[in-house]
Amino acid sequence: MVNRKELDPEGSPGERFGQRLRALRDERGWTQDELGSRMGYSGTHISAVETGRRPPTPHFAASADKAFGTGDKFERQERAVRQTALIEGFPEYVTHEARAAEIRLYEVGVIPGLLQTPEYAATLEADAVRREAITPEQADERVELVARRQAALVRSPSPLIAAVLDEGCIRRSMGPPAIMSAQFARLLEFAERPNTVLQVAPFTMGARRPFSLPITVLTMPDRSLMSYAESTQRGHLERESLFVLPILTAYHQLQAEALSQAASVAMIEQLRKGTS
Repeated sequence: MVNRKELDPEGSPGERFGQRLRALRDERGWTQDELGSRMGYSGTHISAVETGRRPPTPHFAASADKAFGTGDKFERQERAVRQTALIEGFPEYVTHEARAAEIRLYEVGVIPGLLQTPEYAATLEADAVRREAITPEQADERVELVARRQAALVRSPSPLIAAVLDEGCIRRSMGPPAIMSAQFARLLEFAERPNTVLQVAPFTMGARRPFSLPITVLTMPDRSLMSYAESTQRGHLERESLFVLPILTAYHQLQAEALSQAASVAMIEQLRKGTS
């Protein structure tokens, strides 16, 4: 089969679910469309779950058990997927982020993953473990994902990355001064790249800030648009340009109101001095 993606049964819970789904489908000689017809889903949906681009839902897992006659094995495996470190919707977003020609992001409270140092990321997740929000294993998974996402963007041509950070992102200390000093250095290095823009949205913007939650807008190689936003429990990937365009317009307004890159760099340099 041409361009058949190899699956890693030792990977994430979502990848293990997809690998088992494909293995049983292959055993029966069914195409993705045939399995989809038996389960009440499209062949495209089956493909997305098999390759880990789309997480299975409880209904999907129950339908798979019924189609294959596997009792509740897929349902139990789906529960393991939901218990992973990544919130619903995020794994699918990451696959698009890795291919995007342009990435525009706005973050609140913490340095965004694409700009984090490994030490900052580890400190952030260690606090989540302390609060018993995630397990140590899930913390390791999140830190590893930060590294993989950053590595995926080291390619040619380089994607444009515009990052607007709420002032709270750089004011909030994360670990000892040495970690913050290194993180500030990473931000300053990011700002010097030819394919990046870094700005700080100061507290003084007040009501002029168009977003209250983090948001990301992706421009894909074919110039189509996607946006991604998340709450505490789940993320939402919007693919309809009609709905993404107003978000992109608001992002441009945010950039116009935020500090210039020069002023943002000066603020970060001043904060870095306080950590040395």
